Formats: sequence, structure tokens, C-alpha cells
Amino acid sequence: MPFDDIAAYDAGCFGLERKRFLEAWLNQYRGYAVIEDGALRGFGVIRPCRIGHKVGPLFCDNPAVADRIFRALIATVPGEAVFLDIPLPNAEAGALTKRYDMAPVFETARMYTQGDPGVPLQRVFGVTTFELG
Repeated sequence: MPFDDIAAYDAGCFGLERKRFLEAWLNQYRGYAVIEDGALRGFGVIRPCRIGHKVGPLFCDNPAVADRIFRALIATVPGEAVFLDIPLPNAEAGALTKRYDMAPVFETARMYTQGDPGVPLQRVFGVTTFELG
């Protein structure tokens, strides 16, 4: 998968281009992507955290692609705890967590200083990280 394709897809879901960050993120963690009809339909990354592993980002065109990538990612860490931070407005992301018997650990609020930037939350099945701000 050409990096520029992933970076463009990421920018469309995140709302801004972040090539330098994304390149470093992808080079240190395991990721999967789905390509259908020659087009990137979604990608996800899994990384170790203090306890278990965290999935993020999980950016996908639809719930079926999100489920497929999520299953591929968690298969790399059998028996380990897995965490997924979802935006609550994406009901399909919530359905994904229920399907895999995940339970809320904490909640955060999404706040903006200059209005909603228009991030397509229906494509965000897992945020990249809260740890970096």
C-alpha cells in the first residue's frame, strides 16, 4: 500500500494532513488495510499500551470493513486485553464494541474552540490516541 494513499485517507478522516506523525506511527506499530476494487477502504493500527493493546486509528468506509480490520488486528494479540476509543456519535463503532463484549472504561468529551471542524465521524471507528492531545 503506497504511503501517500494511506496519508490521504487518514487526512480525510482526521481532518488534517499529518504525514510526519503517521509515518512514525505506522513504522513502529502493526497495521492492516483493506483494499477493494483498487481503492483503500480503511486501515487500522494496534499498539501495546500499559495494559494490553490499543487499536487506533481505525478509519473505515463502513462497518463491515471496520469489523474485518478490527478482527485482523486483535488476532495478532490472542488472549490479551484490547482497548478501542470510539467517538460516541458513531453508533456503528459502538455496535462494534458490543459485538466483541467490550465495556466502557472511561469517557471524554469532544470540544472545539472554533466550531465543529466537520470530521466525518461515521468513518472513525477508533480514534488514534488521546495520549498525544
